[in-house]
Amino acid sequence: MSINHSDQDKTYGEVLNRASSFLKQRDKDTHIAEWLMKELFNWNTTQLITKRFQPISDSQKINYLSAVNKCATGIPPQHVVGHEWFYDRKFKVTSDTLIPRPETEEWFDRYIRTLPEHPLSVLDIGTGTGVLAISHKLERPQDRVTAVDISPEAITVAEENAKRHNADVTFLVSDLTQEINQRMDLIISNPPYISKQEKNVMDDSVILHEPHLALFAEDDGLYFYKKLAEQLPGIISPEGVIVMEYGYRQGQQVRALFQSAFPEADVTIWKDMSGNNRAIVVQLHSSKGGR
Repeated sequence: MSINHSDQDKTYGEVLNRASSFLKQRDKDTHIAEWLMKELFNWNTTQLITKRFQPISDSQKINYLSAVNKCATGIPPQHVVGHEWFYDRKFKVTSDTLIPRPETEEWFDRYIRTLPEHPLSVLDIGTGTGVLAISHKLERPQDRVTAVDISPEAITVAEENAKRHNADVTFLVSDLTQEINQRMDLIISNPPYISKQEKNVMDDSVILHEPHLALFAEDDGLYFYKKLAEQLPGIISPEGVIVMEYGYRQGQQVRALFQSAFPEADVTIWKDMSGNNRAIVVQLHSSKGGR
């Protein structure tokens, strides 16, 4: 079943309404219809409203309905249009990278507002599309930003995004911190943290279209936190800060790992917009002998 071109739909609004109804019939989020129209035609929300009664060309209609059909099969709309927004900037996404989520944007916004004015050395571990590293560099040009990922394909996408935004970020293919040989003042990361046992309760669009390398982790989703708790004491500066995303059920376990790795540090948990535990913050103190 697919949604086809119809001569009866002559305006943007008529096509949009039919697309929304079609997606609803396929048990897909109807908001996808509006999002696709805005992104494909480079509109903002105001334009979406004001142009509803204007005529749509046949070429636009065909292009739009083709995108709707792809989304109806489960392909993420971000993959259909080839991008997603993060911190008001457009980033290329592919099947080799995780689609940026609002929860990540939320904790990024929180930490970026709390940093001192002086220059910092920053490391983004598991950069994917590069949104964290690139956004950080654009918000704080004075900082030296390095980003790593084990996937060469992801690094290629991240480098394209950095070039698009003219962000001077160093990208390295690296298994976690393997290629890092300097001290860092700030370490940020959104590592894979989903347990493989959770596959059966996840949306098919995620399972089928996003890279499992960036999603799943062994040891009930804790594998990378355990590895980083071992590695980060060797590369974090004496008064450094670590900010990491994790699964909302993993807070106490992740906190215990980093409190053990940095016994003199302040380890706190940030909640996301839904009230779920979402990020851990480790603040070292040189006066206490930070490791």
